[in-house]
Parts: sequence; structure tokens; C-alpha cells
Amino acid sequence: MARTLNVYYDRGLVGELVQDDGGRMSFQYDASWLGKPEPVALSRSLPLREAPFTQKECRGFFGGILPEESNRKIIARILGISDKNDFAMLEHIGGECAGAISFLSKDEAIPAGDNRYHKLTDDELAKILRELPRRPLMAGEDGIRLSLAGAQDKIAVRLNDGRISIPRGSAPSSHVLKPAIDTYEGVVFNEAFCMALARACGLDAAAVEIGKVEDIDYLLVERYDRIRGEDGNIQRFHQEDFCQALGIPSEIKYQSEGGPSLANCFDLLRDASSAPAPDLIALLDAVIFNLLIGNHDAHGKNFSLLYMPDRSIRLAPLYDLVSTVFYPELTDRMAMKIGKQPKSALIYPRDINRLAADAGLGAALARARIPVLAGRVLEEIPRIEKPHPSSESVASLIAARCEDYETRFSKK
Repeated sequence: MARTLNVYYDRGLVGELVQDDGGRMSFQYDASWLGKPEPVALSRSLPLREAPFTQKECRGFFGGILPEESNRKIIARILGISDKNDFAMLEHIGGECAGAISFLSKDEAIPAGDNRYHKLTDDELAKILRELPRRPLMAGEDGIRLSLAGAQDKIAVRLNDGRISIPRGSAPSSHVLKPAIDTYEGVVFNEAFCMALARACGLDAAAVEIGKVEDIDYLLVERYDRIRGEDGNIQRFHQEDFCQALGIPSEIKYQSEGGPSLANCFDLLRDASSAPAPDLIALLDAVIFNLLIGNHDAHGKNFSLLYMPDRSIRLAPLYDLVSTVFYPELTDRMAMKIGKQPKSALIYPRDINRLAADAGLGAALARARIPVLAGRVLEEIPRIEKPHPSSESVASLIAARCEDYETRFSKK
């Protein structure tokens, strides 16, 4: 029997997600949404139209909301569903998602206002963080319907007056909490340093802070798709990552597997942004910054479009900035090639020239940004707090990379 989920954009019914008797999924905008004076599309890959979208057309967006890899499999086992069933997973955990959308059963009305939170004690928070590897996103807990894309353990929380709470139902969160990972030494401090460094260098990156409960370090990342109003309530802004906007399923997010290239990303931003000139430069700087810090995992889901209240669309702040080269067991190949070169250690001016040609940018401008940003990073590194030995080690590694790239791209 066919099953239906109502899809809400903020608190407005935007359409229906349907799974037919054969398990195929489709999406259709609601007539009342299309009849609005200025309706908004859920995604660049789902433009406004009356006809329904097939599973092939809509899975890139809807599947892209969900967790990935082993976490997805664990959640499916806990919920008693197939890990291939996007619809069933959204039905169970699609209450508080990235962006402004949420999912409710056809016969379930959206609450007039959802402010249900459970304030955590330190003991409760520590217990949740210890259980995340076995129970990602607290899946299966009564009243918890949280979904975050990606493979890393994390949880959506609300931070209020220094206290952490768990949203219940479709209540909005304010932060993403990412605990330490045993297999990657100091990753919390690595990411905190890289994010702070990006902000210090003038890049638009999400604000972060380090926390600790019992013996567990964690990173709190402020959500750029949420804003707290004067009344204290949290408002959702819509967003979608570049894979969703391009209709590319999460399992092929890497360029080597058929995912987006940097040329695809620049083309998307040029077409979608309400202010393409500054956003294209911001994306170029982000690519260069990832090169300088050695973040090889900057794939299409690590860049997003942010839909502003004034209906403009802009490049979202940066997130998930980690020096992956700090961990020698991880790949030396970048998620997206620069020019035709997949290895950051082998990037030279000719590769930046090719990137500029692919991205529709001036080659001289693109080449010049590397020594400029490398110099800025070297200036800011001593000023960034380094509360852990890993912070110091990551800082030294990045400084050495910047000195190398300054030499490669200096005019002779």
C-alpha cells in the first residue's frame, strides 16, 4: 500500500513524498504551495512544477538529508527498516533536518509551535556521547527525530544559557555537537583550529567552541541555518548542499565516483547565487584554504547554498574544515581534483590555471590568491589558541604547507 509523508518548508506544507507499492519514491509540490504569490523551490534540482518528480529526480535531494555509511546501516537496524529505504528513514528521523524542511506522516498535523526540549545533565550528555557509535543520532529514542547528513558521529542540540538540550519531535536545534573520534587523535582540536583559522583569515566559516564532559572532548558548531529571534525562539533558514542542488546521491559524492567536480561547483554557484561575483571568489578562497590546510575530504556535500529570508541565495558559511593530511592513514587524494591533479602535494601553477579555466575565472587572479592566503594563514597561526598538543602539531603542519605553496607560487 502506498505511504505518504507531508513535507513542510518551515511550517508551510510544501508537498508530499510518496512511496508506492513497489517501494519507489516520488515527490509532488502541493497545489496550495504552487499557488502562493512567490513560492520557493525545495532545491535547485526540484524546480517548481505541477508534475511529480520520480525517484531518480528527487532522491539526490531527499536522500541527501540522511546520515551515511555505517551510521545509516546502524540506524536502519535499530529502526527495523532497510538501510536502502530513504522514505522509511525520513519517516522515522525526519523531524529536525538540515535547512527548513521537516517530514510528518500524512495523518499527523504539524504542531502550532514545537518547543519541546529535554535539558541534559552532564551524566546524560556523557551517556549519549558514549552511545552514539552504537545509536547514531539517538535513533529509536522516544520522541527523538533528528537527521544530519554525513558519516561522522554527531547530534543536533540546542544551546541555551550554556546548557545543552535535545530537541524532541520537530523542535529546532541551534548547534551540531561532534564528539571526539578514538581512531583520529585530536580531531576535535584539529577541526576547531582549522575553523578558527579560516575565520581569522577572513573566510566565512561557522562559529565553533570546544567543550568537555567527563573525559569526552567535543566540538559545538553553531548552525548557520538557524537564528535565534528576540523572543528566544529558533527560526529555520533553508539550505542545501551542492550534491543536493545538483541532484547527486550522497553515495557518489566524491568526484572519482561520479560526484561533482570543482567546475560543477563553480557553475552551480554562478547560476544560483544572488551575488555571484563575491560568492565565486569566496568559493575560490575556500578551495585554496582547503588546499593549504590539507583537507582532502572537501567534497560536494561540504559546500552549501543558503536561502536567506529576503529570498536571496548565497554561498553558505564553511564547515567541516579538518586537516586530513594530519592522519597519514587517510587518502592523499583530494575529493575534487584541482585541474586534472588529484594530489594536493603535486599542485603547481599549471593546475591552478586549469582550475581557473574550468571555473570561468582569471588564471592570474586564481594563482595570486594562493600566496596571499598562504601569507595570511602564516600571520594568523600564532594568534589562534592551541589548547591541545594536536592543535600545535596541526598548526606546524599547516605552516609548513603554506611556506611550500608560497615558494611554488611566488613570482620568479
